[in-house]
Amino acid sequence: MAPPPRRPVNPKDAAEALFKPVKKPVAPAVERPRVPNAKELVSLKIDSDIIAFYQDGGPGWQDRINDALRAAMIAEI
Repeated sequence: MAPPPRRPVNPKDAAEALFKPVKKPVAPAVERPRVPNAKELVSLKIDSDIIAFYQDGGPGWQDRINDALRAAMIAEI
């Protein structure tokens, strides 16, 4: 006995074979190791007078804001 044809002969079976969902293996999520104390780019809305206060101190104003936020975080603990 001959094996069945690899391609469907019936047009309906051919159409169903085209739209049959393909089961792909799901790759496990890879979690990247975090670098301790790494800086991350974020968008943050801060009042303009607060930004002006820190910018008036010259270069490093973002680091000073970070230090102030860290001090407030530690005070909460």
